[in-house]
Amino acid sequence: MNNTANYDFIIFPEVAKALEMGLPIVALESTILAHGMPYPQNLEFAQKAIDLVRQHGAIPATIAILAGQVHIGLSREEIKTLTTANNVQKTALRDIPWNIAQKLNGATTVSATMHLAHLAGINVFATGGIGGVHRDAENTFDVSQDLLALSSIPMLVVSAGAKAILDLPKTLEALETLAVTVLGYQTKEFPAFYSCQSGLFLEQFLDSAQAIATLYQEHRRLNLQGAILVANPVPKENEIPAQEISEMIEQALKAAKQRNVFGKALT
Repeated sequence: MNNTANYDFIIFPEVAKALEMGLPIVALESTILAHGMPYPQNLEFAQKAIDLVRQHGAIPATIAILAGQVHIGLSREEIKTLTTANNVQKTALRDIPWNIAQKLNGATTVSATMHLAHLAGINVFATGGIGGVHRDAENTFDVSQDLLALSSIPMLVVSAGAKAILDLPKTLEALETLAVTVLGYQTKEFPAFYSCQSGLFLEQFLDSAQAIATLYQEHRRLNLQGAILVANPVPKENEIPAQEISEMIEQALKAAKQRNVFGKALT
């Protein structure tokens, strides 16, 4: 269902047609392109993600804000602008109206992408790692807006767990408190972004996409307002084992603290 009638969105023609015809669409975030990796790796990654979605029979819809206009799906030229421009704002849920009013370029985080995709009538969103509860949050109160979005937007969100720099046990506890279903896909363990293993085990897990789709249908019939977070680990051959990456993460966090880097700048 297309919910964009009252919103001034620019919908890429391929995505608009898919919405009209009820074809499967996968929303993709854009922060990883503007802030997650350097050029040209970010441009290559964007194209690979789009190609993968198409190879599996769905229509990709990369979401971003360009010159104050929300785009649901991007052209190659628009993706190149996003990956090369130096004035792209990291845009979370609360930043959307500011970026639109100020006519800024904005790369959308998990929370912003979910909100805009949901308004456009898209039900499935795929990302790398969600934000969550930061380490030392009991002192800093640093908790990602992603958790608020996951608790209030009824989408199917597929990710490789949460960002490994976070406090993963507290993130899972927060998701439970917020009534967000966390579902393992072909795994009983919550993945740690780069790694398949975190030592944190899940109560619910399924082995097929069809079973997940059936669960989501029941979720919507019950009018539950939170998301279903599908924890889909990185392929074993591509993972960085937890014991190998943990030392690097600790070094990075120490360096960030020394440089007074925190919040969304840290992630």
